[in-house]
Amino acid sequence: MNLKYVAVLVCTALLAGCGSGSKPTGLVMFTVNGYNVTLAEFNEGFDRSDYADREDIDQARAEYAEKLINQKLILLDAQKKGLDQDKEFLKSIEHLWEQSLSTMAVGRKLREIDSGLTLSEQEIRRFYENMVKSGITTKSYEDVYPQIKAQAQKQMESRLLDEWIKSLRSGATIDINKNLLKMKP
Repeated sequence: MNLKYVAVLVCTALLAGCGSGSKPTGLVMFTVNGYNVTLAEFNEGFDRSDYADREDIDQARAEYAEKLINQKLILLDAQKKGLDQDKEFLKSIEHLWEQSLSTMAVGRKLREIDSGLTLSEQEIRRFYENMVKSGITTKSYEDVYPQIKAQAQKQMESRLLDEWIKSLRSGATIDINKNLLKMKP
C-alpha cells in the first residue's frame, strides 16, 4: 500500500480521534487545543474502557476524562513534531490496517457462511461415524450429538472458508519470485 495514502488515512483518523475543531456534532464534553470531544465520543470510549466497570462511576468518568485529555495532548504534540509522518510509524499503521481489514473481512464471511449453513442429520451422522472409525470416540451418537454437531459445523465452516480463499486466488494474478523465497535475510 502506498505510504502517502496511509499517511492521509492516519492523519484523518488522528484528527477524528481528537474530535473536530470546528463543527462538533453533539454536545461538547471538552475541548483540547481547539479539538472537541463530544459527549457521544466520550461515552463510547468510556463504555469500552475498564473505567465503566467501577462502582464509583462519577469518579471513574472524571479520571477517564483526565486520561483522555492527556492522551489528546500527547497525540497533538506528536503531530506537531511530525511523528505522524515517520516511516516506521506509517509502516506499523499500514500493518495494523491490513490486519484489521483482513479480520473484518473473514469475520463477515464467516457470518455469511453461518447464516446459510445447515447440516442435515445424515451429514452429522456421517461425521460421527468417521469419528468412531478413526477411534476418536466410543460414546453413543446421542451422548455426543451436541459436540458432534458443533464440530461438524466448524469443519464445514472451515471448508467453505477455504473454498472462498481458493476462489479469491483463482481470480487473482499472483507472481512469486521463487528465487527470493530461498534467500535468507
